[in-house]
Parts: sequence; C-alpha cells; structure tokens
Amino acid sequence: MSQPSAPTPGSTSRPAASGAGSGSSPWAGGGTLFAGFLLLVDGVLGVIKGVAGIATNDVYAAVNDYVFKFNVTTWGWIHLILGVVLIFVGWGILKGATWARAVGIALVSLNLIANFMWLPYTPIWAIVTIAIDVFIIWALCTDRSRPAI
Repeated sequence: MSQPSAPTPGSTSRPAASGAGSGSSPWAGGGTLFAGFLLLVDGVLGVIKGVAGIATNDVYAAVNDYVFKFNVTTWGWIHLILGVVLIFVGWGILKGATWARAVGIALVSLNLIANFMWLPYTPIWAIVTIAIDVFIIWALCTDRSRPAI
C-alpha cells in the first residue's frame, strides 16, 4: 500500500484527490453550464412555438390522420407551458440550485417526447430541439460536481 506523498515545501502541486465526487470531468462541468444556457434558449424557442401555435392555425402545416389528435392550438399551449418552465429551470441551473438538475432532466425528457410527437408539424425544428434536449440530459447526468454552499 502506498501513501499519497505530501508536497515538498515550496512546491505548488497538490496530492491527487480521491473519492466519489472527484471523477467529474471538465467537459461535464462545462457541459452543465452550457446546458443551463441551452435550457434558456430551448425554453424561449418553446415559447415562440407555443405563441405561434396559439395565435393562428395557419402557421403550421395541417396534418391529417395523425395518431396524436391534438389541434395546433393545443400543441401551442403545451409548448408555451413547457417553454416557460424550462426557462425557470435553466435559470436555476445557472444559479447552481440543487433541485434544478433533477427537475431539468425530467422536464427536458418531457420536452423531448413532446417534440417527437410534434415532428409532423415542423420536422427540422423538432429534430434540432430533440438533439439539444439529448445533449442537455447528457450534461446534467454526467456532471458529478457538487455546487458550493
């Protein structure tokens, strides 16, 4: 068994940390910060989608014989509500709130499912949002660092 060596006097190196929380990569930590900003952007885009769907049914293409029988106004309200909540969760992640990660994962998962069901109306926009949501879920799940208290 080897003991971690103490730094010699005058050196600036520190012994390697060990423990469960030390496995955090800088990519995941930076990804969490980026995920907070992406949550804000995703929320704003959801609000825009929602307002466009609520304002008029002519903005999005009419889809016939689709499994999910919601009209565009209903989809607009879904996207608007999810967008507003995602903005608040993104703000919480940027502030370092401990509740924001778990709530963020759950709400982004719901947003991913909603955008999957939204695919026939705006396929490219929905696919881009799904890709952003997958990255956000990855970033929030992989960062093991603890926020400072």
